Amino acid sequence: MDVILRLVLLWFLTCAGLPLSAPDPDDESCLTHLSESLQDPNRNLQNWTKSTFKNPCSGFTSYLQGAICNNGRIYKLSLTNLSLKGSISPFLSNCTNLQALDLSSNALTGPIPPDLQSLVNLAVLNLSANRLSGQIPPQLSFCAYLNVIDLHNNLLSGQIPQQLGLLVRLSAFDVSNNHLSGPIPWSLGNRSGNLPRFNASSYLGNKDLYGYPLPPMKSKGLSVVAIVGIGLGSGLLSLMVSFTAVCVWLRVSERKLANDEGKISQLMPDY
Repeated sequence: MDVILRLVLLWFLTCAGLPLSAPDPDDESCLTHLSESLQDPNRNLQNWTKSTFKNPCSGFTSYLQGAICNNGRIYKLSLTNLSLKGSISPFLSNCTNLQALDLSSNALTGPIPPDLQSLVNLAVLNLSANRLSGQIPPQLSFCAYLNVIDLHNNLLSGQIPQQLGLLVRLSAFDVSNNHLSGPIPWSLGNRSGNLPRFNASSYLGNKDLYGYPLPPMKSKGLSVVAIVGIGLGSGLLSLMVSFTAVCVWLRVSERKLANDEGKISQLMPDY
């Protein structure tokens, strides 16, 4: 019994002597710059302070609103529907342990930073329902573990990068209601094998975007038949106008000639 008690006591002493996970300077830089790039008009992020950024995690415990920790590192950031303004800091790339980033349903503007390619563990990226503009960075294809890319309801323009089709883990993809143009990459529209396929709802609301699985675009120009018909109609109308003008000219000329003949006959002497 004494032996067991000694072993238990030794175990507790050993655990008590283990050092706690140290704060990560990269996470501190990530959070500091993100806070500086955001505007919080409703003061929803009151505990986002420099002192908290220095030590946001203790093991699996988070001291920061919207953050989830894993072994002393920022694991998830969820700052959704908080009326946040500003832009997305490129220094988010310093949160290298980040696996989920959700900044949806805010009023963020500016581009999606290509620097997010450094988040090699990122599985979920949700930036939907903001006012983000610019192009979708092809560098997102370096985030090989991405399962979800949700960018719907923004102001994104340009083409969908072909490189995103290389994300074999991608199971949810939504870029609807933006200003995207050009063809839908074949690798995202016609996925084969066991890769999840994305239906038309993932692409709707982009006026100049086309390709499968969207329905065929309606022709914006006139058909050949319509063009020929318009040409023939214009020619016929022109001919009718010209013919009418000639007829009027001839009638006027006849009347003038008749009047001239009458005048001449009055001046001629009788024999």
